[in-house]
Amino acid sequence: MAQGPAHVGPTQPPERGAALALLPIAATLSYYSLPLSLQEQPLVQFAPQILAYLALALWATHNHPVVTRLGLDTAGLRNGLRWGLLVGVVLGALNTLVILEIVPALGYDITFLKDTPHAHLPLAIMVPWFICGIALFVEVNFRGFLLGRLAVLASTLWAPGPARRLWPLALLVSALVFAFDPFMVNTFRHLHWIAVSDGLVWGAIWLRTRNLYSTIIAHAVEVIVLYLAVRAALE
Repeated sequence: MAQGPAHVGPTQPPERGAALALLPIAATLSYYSLPLSLQEQPLVQFAPQILAYLALALWATHNHPVVTRLGLDTAGLRNGLRWGLLVGVVLGALNTLVILEIVPALGYDITFLKDTPHAHLPLAIMVPWFICGIALFVEVNFRGFLLGRLAVLASTLWAPGPARRLWPLALLVSALVFAFDPFMVNTFRHLHWIAVSDGLVWGAIWLRTRNLYSTIIAHAVEVIVLYLAVRAALE
């Protein structure tokens, strides 16, 4: 098993089971080798995320305190709120410009967004409740668990130095797995590429601060801004 990364204090035991994060990565890669008829099945699309939460649950039984390892210590809530709001508003504005102006100018359709599952939910449910719930679970999964465990694994491969502080390989892999999540790709089609930059930004924030509140709030605020702008534009 991999040893814990540099942020784990001396009073905490070495982390166990970091390799469990490789399971949802393998499931995501395997999805794209399946026949198209299977890729269209909702259960198959959700399989990598289901496997990720099962792996997270198993990992959590062997690593305490879980909230600290995920970056959910309540002491970080205030800073997480401040930086999350700032990053969320900036990314929301930038991605609104990309989706409403740049993507159509390149000849790509965005009207399919009116037919996504998110578009069919009432506004009062989507904002803020459903979006905040999605942000919470997605960030716990992709940043707190997946990226965090990849950082643990990566820390055993590199000698101490500046590169070790950001674990760039772990950051890139986690962002790509996030952007190529089967449900993400099937729901948002060509727009799923935007999730690569989002994953890199949110992941970099988590690696630098170990504060998952920052990424949860940034994710929720960005999606709220983006959802309201796109919904208004397509009505």
